[in-house]
Amino acid sequence: MGRLHDKQFPGESGEYRQSRDDLLGREIDLRRKIEEVAALRRQLPPGGPLKQDYVFEEGGADLADATTIKQTKFSELFDSGNNSLIIYSFMYAPDADKPCPMCTAILDGINGNAPHVIDRVNLAVVAKAPVQSIRSWARERGWNRLRLLSSGHNSYNTDYFAESAEWGQMPAINVFTKNQHGIHHFYNSELLYAPPEGGQHPRHADLVWPLWNLFDLTPEGRGKDWFPKSSY
Repeated sequence: MGRLHDKQFPGESGEYRQSRDDLLGREIDLRRKIEEVAALRRQLPPGGPLKQDYVFEEGGADLADATTIKQTKFSELFDSGNNSLIIYSFMYAPDADKPCPMCTAILDGINGNAPHVIDRVNLAVVAKAPVQSIRSWARERGWNRLRLLSSGHNSYNTDYFAESAEWGQMPAINVFTKNQHGIHHFYNSELLYAPPEGGQHPRHADLVWPLWNLFDLTPEGRGKDWFPKSSY
């Protein structure tokens, strides 16, 4: 029987239970810390006002529609009643054949959760590639629940650090809020820009990406050389 609950799994040794109890205490501490950080994030003061009402290119509501292209303003990404907007910028350069496999893996998961997300907040996905290329890739991946936008004709990517002269296209999660004073930036996944500690990969989106968390449950862990692929 454990120190923190009354469950005991078949055949487990006393050594296993002691080690598992020690780990369980750390997991409780981690959950507490995650909730503390989330609370601090919610208390952030308003960020800077939206630099401009960017105009994106967007396809039709039906992903199978390969011809419709419309102009969508940033301000039009806010549905009535939802005052927060999450934008994921994924690495898909205008001259690339395919987007980043890691971004693709993230969006595979977000697509499945999108109906739950948009019941509470607004959600959009942006890339620099032409909208036709983005939608073609989305059809191949089955991304039928994501609002897909091209920033190919505006400066959104460079303004909100999803593109740089040194690195080209970069992944980014940005959050914006809207109120009576206008639209303001609220949050960016800035772990990507901070120096990682020794041996760390500068992953900044782990909390919205179940892949690595699943690997973390296993003896093999994340490994050092494995990364998602576009196909297997």
